[in-house]
Amino acid sequence: MTTLTPAPADPQAAFDSRAFRNALGSFPTGVAIITTTGPDGKPIGLTCNSFSSVSLEPPLVSWGLRLASKSLEAFRQAGAFAINVLAEDQKELSARFASGAVADKFDGVAWAPGHRGLPVIAGSVATFECDKFAEHLAGDHVLFLGHVARFDHGREEASLVFYKGAYMMLTQSLRELAASGRMDSAHLDQARRLINCMLLRLACQNGSPDDFDAIERNIVEIENYAGAAQRAEASIEFFRLVTKAAHNDVLVVVAETLTTLVRHVLQTDTTLRARPELVPVRRKILAHMRERDPDAAECEMSHYFDQLRRDVAAQEAHT
Repeated sequence: MTTLTPAPADPQAAFDSRAFRNALGSFPTGVAIITTTGPDGKPIGLTCNSFSSVSLEPPLVSWGLRLASKSLEAFRQAGAFAINVLAEDQKELSARFASGAVADKFDGVAWAPGHRGLPVIAGSVATFECDKFAEHLAGDHVLFLGHVARFDHGREEASLVFYKGAYMMLTQSLRELAASGRMDSAHLDQARRLINCMLLRLACQNGSPDDFDAIERNIVEIENYAGAAQRAEASIEFFRLVTKAAHNDVLVVVAETLTTLVRHVLQTDTTLRARPELVPVRRKILAHMRERDPDAAECEMSHYFDQLRRDVAAQEAHT
């Protein structure tokens, strides 16, 4: 029997918008550039990852645009729009059309006029040229529905994928590198050091007292665990909590990928042992985080990885 937790008296008061956004980010999405033409005939475009299919009969698709977008009125007035699904090698286009600093997003971009003069971007994995079917106000977005008039799926390439605030191809590349045996322990340690020191500096700047309290509880858990495997897993959690305190969704993806690789290494490590000497180092790191002192915190983090590397080198010397 499932027990339902009563909803709070004021749902909005207990709703964590950042956590909600992070949860939504756990669903990988494709990346597309939505284009149309303005009243003056000039092309307009923006990057979007909310594109989805709606219906086969009739052929309908949808995408959403924030009410705060400067391009909103242009798309509301336009009678048509095109959806250009990007390939992995079009990451730069995604960034270009997502940037508010680029005045003419189509400058130097290869495109051709399509249905009703819609800008169709060359090299896309797929394109859907649509007449506007309907639009609906949905919270802080407008949901646009399009009736597909023409489409093309001529390029057989992998699509660009967005996941947890970053491009998924980076995550895939790291995993493939590890799976192929081309990432040795020294390279993994170096990557962990660089990424975690970067995250630590951000955590000193962006972390909240609640974030730091969670890290302190984790350190207490590490101290209380007797088994090496439990300590190792709790140590991974320590770095996950530092990552969380950084509040940077892009770096989270890289850090989580490295964590996956580290967990795989630990699962196959027959020489795994407890390292109680690292507990006071973690406490010093936390103390400097609370003091908002990134230089001192990074110094201790470097000391942490130096100690790990010495242990690994000593073990390799005896094998």
